[in-house]
Amino acid sequence: MPIRLSASLLFLAAGHALAAGPATDPRQLARDAVIVDTHIDAPGELMDGWRDLGQLTPDREFDYPLAREGGLDVAFMSIYTSPGQDRAGTAQAIAHKQIDAVEAMVGRHPDRFALLASPGDLERLRAGGRVLLALGMENGAPIGGDLAELARFHARGVRYITLAHSESNRISDSSYGRQRQWQGLSPFGREVVAEMNRLGIMVDVSHLSDDAVRQAVALSRVPVIASHSGFRHFTPGFERNLSDELAKAIAARGGVVQVTFGSAFVNPQMAADTQAYFVAVAALEQRNAAARAAGRPEEDKAAFEDEWERTHPPRPTAIDAVVDQIDYGIRMLGIDHVGLGSDFDGVSGNLPEGLRTVADYPNLVAALQARGYSDADLEKVLGGNLLRVWTAVEAGSASKR
Repeated sequence: MPIRLSASLLFLAAGHALAAGPATDPRQLARDAVIVDTHIDAPGELMDGWRDLGQLTPDREFDYPLAREGGLDVAFMSIYTSPGQDRAGTAQAIAHKQIDAVEAMVGRHPDRFALLASPGDLERLRAGGRVLLALGMENGAPIGGDLAELARFHARGVRYITLAHSESNRISDSSYGRQRQWQGLSPFGREVVAEMNRLGIMVDVSHLSDDAVRQAVALSRVPVIASHSGFRHFTPGFERNLSDELAKAIAARGGVVQVTFGSAFVNPQMAADTQAYFVAVAALEQRNAAARAAGRPEEDKAAFEDEWERTHPPRPTAIDAVVDQIDYGIRMLGIDHVGLGSDFDGVSGNLPEGLRTVADYPNLVAALQARGYSDADLEKVLGGNLLRVWTAVEAGSASKR
């Protein structure tokens, strides 16, 4: 299957090569480098409808043939649970079911997939063209209030945990949450960070409030990651993306910011829409809580969602929006502190032109080559930086056992 590298990006890469000497073909560099993507939402999609991702799957952004086409080596499968599932008491069971689904993919196709629990196993396991599946938990809700659950999820392969998602939980305040009950991390959340350090689970600060990010970075004995975030420089007022101050704090402690591809995070207009959406949802939930208390009918959330989608259509986004984010991060933090966390299969297809599936990493390589980045620079951004942090977290864990 041919790589879908756009002609315009090939032209840009070729133009740079003429100006600065021969550049490696973007396809070849994508194949040769170790590409690590820290956020792919395939497991949640599998809960909605099983697909054999070992085969070409037209309605998904991640599958084995597409991953091989794009040069993807390590795909962190996002084990996502919602605040609603947390409130219903089902988050833990759903998280385990999603891990079961990832294990099922490996069981069906041991020649195509393997589970990756340590960066030290990467070279051995990817032999023969396997795509390696690592596990990241998006939302710490499945651990409930029991620190012992961290060890159980670590034993199942979870190697990073996003402490909260779109609402505050027992661990941390969320960037989207209107109520900041903890003013950052909760007392339990501070214990969670320490236990994650001890076990060797990376602390992920994407989705957290500014105060929570600041506290997590300061408390962690080892580098932290932002598994799928952008830079707020491009989206003023959008707390879901990192401020320069917080991004610099992550880098100063050796961490890495994994830049997301989702249009809602890299397109300023869509970021504003996203922020407004969560404000509107919170207001709707408050009205419905009052209606329940008064015995009145609740507003139809599905109708609200339909109307929101009608009045806030996706906005066209160019690949340059992602390249600008990466370029800005590198200039601010240094080449050792930026990586990739796409959010494929997690943003309802709202992705930039040229970055629609895991087959498209060569397009990103070409665009970054056109900005003057060397092969060595790109190898760090594509995966080397994340592997360095993961190794440091693992080493820090071993020193405390």
